Amino acid sequence: MAELSPELNPAPVVSAGGGIEPDPPAEDPRIALRRDRLLAALTLTAGMGLIIGVPFALKAGAEFFVPTTVALVVSIALIPLLEWLESRRLPPAIASLLCVILFLVAANVALAAIVVPAIDFFRLLPTRIERIQDNLEPLLDLYSNLERYANRTLQRLAAAPVRQSPSAAVAPPSSILELAATSAPGVIIQVLYAILVTFFFLTAWTRTRTGMITSRESFGGAMATARVIQAVVDDVSSYLGTITAINIVLGLVTAGALYLLGMPFPLMWGGIVALFNYIPYFGPVIAALLVALGGLMTFNDVATALAAPAIMYGLHLVEANVVTPLIVGHRLTISPVLILISLSFWGWVWGTVGALLAVPLLIIIQTVIKGAGKPDIAGFLFEHGTLVRQPVRRSPEFAKSEDDVVDSPAPVA
Repeated sequence: MAELSPELNPAPVVSAGGGIEPDPPAEDPRIALRRDRLLAALTLTAGMGLIIGVPFALKAGAEFFVPTTVALVVSIALIPLLEWLESRRLPPAIASLLCVILFLVAANVALAAIVVPAIDFFRLLPTRIERIQDNLEPLLDLYSNLERYANRTLQRLAAAPVRQSPSAAVAPPSSILELAATSAPGVIIQVLYAILVTFFFLTAWTRTRTGMITSRESFGGAMATARVIQAVVDDVSSYLGTITAINIVLGLVTAGALYLLGMPFPLMWGGIVALFNYIPYFGPVIAALLVALGGLMTFNDVATALAAPAIMYGLHLVEANVVTPLIVGHRLTISPVLILISLSFWGWVWGTVGALLAVPLLIIIQTVIKGAGKPDIAGFLFEHGTLVRQPVRRSPEFAKSEDDVVDSPAPVA
């Protein structure tokens, strides 16, 4: 008889005492299958729990997560400026400090152009109530008739008076000083925290990026990490930079049109339009309502008053359907469904700040998934050795069993 090869005739295992140990018993395939199913079920349960719990954790910890996220998004947008300054032989700390200072100056100028005139303008609101009522008298009469009709209908349908549940009265702040004393310290702390996070993130950016790339075990992994990092920086900075430029131009054009119409504080209205235009779909609608309120406060003629929001929204439609697609192109095209879902989610979690961050966060998530690969949850749970049944050579005791499966086929000699 021919001698078998070493692969088909493995050497026996010799124990420490000199005896030959028997081969370990083969694992029951049914037990392995049940174990894999149990692990898959536990993984799915843990993943579902994580998905459900994360939004509530983000909402409950908004005082921490909001400034941190704002700082990270702003830092990513400032990275091209940081790299340009570092290429001019500036130390990372000095370059980071200049980036933060330039951003704070631009933000303070923008807020001052909006907030200071808005306080003066809306301070006149109590004195302009009669003018607003005169302009809206036809609509108010229609609303009053509808309200009387609704009240009569409800009185006929109601069988018993509705009991009102007692509610604790909350005393509002009696002065601006009291409001600032109760809320301003927390806001100041969050702003300072966000500034510090931005500064230290930018200072350590070059070192952190180099460490993330060089820590990969393979050259392909290092290149993939570098591509993902660069794609996130390019897409976020390109989107924010382009949209900011478009919004500034839109705000200036709107301010000029409202100035010709005779609206007071045209730069304030242009700033409001530019700020709310960062929120897709809903932001321009809110801005148009504010401009309509300002027009009703300013003009005696309802047609002239409503011409202000009509001009503003017309300019927005031109920007959204012609200018932005022409400049941005298809590189940063995002599904409208994903934008609406992101707006709803982040708006519910963090309010107005979340709505402003919705699109940049969506771009970051999309870029990371596109570069790193989509997680194959179904394949992880049901394909890679978990629920795939492949027939193998059966042993006599399990020849008639329907569950005799293993994770992979036996090797061919």
